[in-house]
Amino acid sequence: MRGDQQFEPQAEPLHRRIARELEQRIASGDWRPGHRLPTEAELMAGYNCARMTVSRAVSDLAARGLVVRRKRAGTVVAHPPVHSSALVAIPDIQAEIEGRGRAYAHCLLTRAVRQAGAEDHGLTGTVLALQTLHLADEVPFALEGRLISLATAPEAETADFTAQSPGGWLLAHTPWTEAEHRISAISADREMAQLLGLTAGAACLRLERNTWRDGQAVTWASQTFPGSAYDLVARFSPVKG
Repeated sequence: MRGDQQFEPQAEPLHRRIARELEQRIASGDWRPGHRLPTEAELMAGYNCARMTVSRAVSDLAARGLVVRRKRAGTVVAHPPVHSSALVAIPDIQAEIEGRGRAYAHCLLTRAVRQAGAEDHGLTGTVLALQTLHLADEVPFALEGRLISLATAPEAETADFTAQSPGGWLLAHTPWTEAEHRISAISADREMAQLLGLTAGAACLRLERNTWRDGQAVTWASQTFPGSAYDLVARFSPVKG
């Protein structure tokens, strides 16, 4: 090879340039969390390119958690994920949302009183079964399923869970003394995806917990978050021997 041989730098692929320029708008604060990105048609016209090129650029941003794609709502800048200390904290969704300056609301989807079965996570007797959708700035944030023991918390049977979320009501009326926490990654099924505004099969994080009060089961709850909305943080110190 000749010592004076030079190579021309390769041009940056267009989809990477689009992703980089969109990311710069987000990083600079010009596009804040919740801001709606231009539509694919608008980006195609602006960059004079094919839909596949725009889709690759936006998919790259979505894979890195910078934007969220939602059915019928378009693509928006993602909010920073909610943090929780792994295996320890039991998140108060309303407090998490309002602490980030967003408007909290919830919608009670289903409510039924029934007898607990073998698959009801250790609860026995009569339980109140609830399904709740939590919203942040009117956008689906988490889907919650909950069972409440009416032997331990009998007032729950007549409580108005349209006015106060089940979790908030329990903290005020039947605080727990012991808890067990489980964490898993799941793919959204069709119903879950529709409620959370995701595509079927989208990655989600599920937190499940059982709580007890003085040895008596209080509740089991399952909270499912879009994968981009939640992460787990833990700090450890070395054991000193």
